[in-house]
Amino acid sequence: MKKRILSVVLCTAMLATLLVGCGGKTEEPAEAPAAPAEEEAEAPAETPEEPAADAETGAKDKYVIGMSQCNLGEPWRVAMNDQIAAAAEAHPEFEIIYADAAQDNSKQIADIENFVQMGVDLIITSPNEATPLTNAVTAAYEAGIPVILLDRKIDGDGYTQFIGADNVAIGKQVGEYVANTLLPDGGKVCEIKGLEGTSGGIDRDNGFREGIKANPKVEIVAANNADWLREKAITVAEEMLQTNTEIDLFYCLNDPMAEGAYIAAKNAGREKDIIFIGVDGLPTPDGGIRSVMDGRLSLSMVYPTGGAEAIESAYQLLVEGKELEKEITLESEIITPETAPDLLKKYGGE
Repeated sequence: MKKRILSVVLCTAMLATLLVGCGGKTEEPAEAPAAPAEEEAEAPAETPEEPAADAETGAKDKYVIGMSQCNLGEPWRVAMNDQIAAAAEAHPEFEIIYADAAQDNSKQIADIENFVQMGVDLIITSPNEATPLTNAVTAAYEAGIPVILLDRKIDGDGYTQFIGADNVAIGKQVGEYVANTLLPDGGKVCEIKGLEGTSGGIDRDNGFREGIKANPKVEIVAANNADWLREKAITVAEEMLQTNTEIDLFYCLNDPMAEGAYIAAKNAGREKDIIFIGVDGLPTPDGGIRSVMDGRLSLSMVYPTGGAEAIESAYQLLVEGKELEKEITLESEIITPETAPDLLKKYGGE
């Protein structure tokens, strides 16, 4: 036993001698591994909690939504963006990135492709024109990014959901009102359309032509495009006024173009002899409801933007994990001098 104790003492002394001989060099490695060891221990303690929360809710802390607007030259589309922004305020987990194509198909295609490259969680878009935007929208959809179309469709069904009013029904209702109420004895109509190739414009035109069949004496004597813009509508209306000495009514596919036609007619001294009709019916100071109340327009239609509905659909899909309906049809209302004051209040106008 004494020999064993003596051996242990000798070994201990030798080890101490070696450690002293190495000096401080042995102290640094002894402490250095301690820090990584603590970091590795802490990391696993935090990471399990996040997947557990995701497993329960299926939701993330943040979702990025790309909004591709066809143009912001129309007040109605500015209102659409505003309503999207207002609705998104109720969902702090949503970040909206906006892009304005300025009525340029190539620009809008690039905007959508950029959203795909960014890896956004969802795209909301109002296509400038149906056919040119079809491939870009369909590609995003097939890449696994949900796509909500607002107001305008594309060719085919390569999208998640369409939200908008029934433009054929709107056009037909306007046409029937013209045929039966505004021009019961018949008359000559000039039509100012929007941008060639937009689904909404095509549908409003077709619906109107179907509606005026209720009165064979109502005749469309001229039609041309003004790209949905008031300034272009002034020029188009001036040409129509110069070419047609007899015009009873201007049917314009949105309110700004109807205002443009009114300005052109007023400049020609003919505004009192002509009826002006638009579509959109915004409750803003320069919107269609006010224009009807002020007597510049005789008729307009409330055309909801669908902005709030798009955010609600995005929430249902991304956060709640619900499956969306392929199409949501929004209700429209006719605006006449009699109904305009109540509609202004209903839609929050001043």
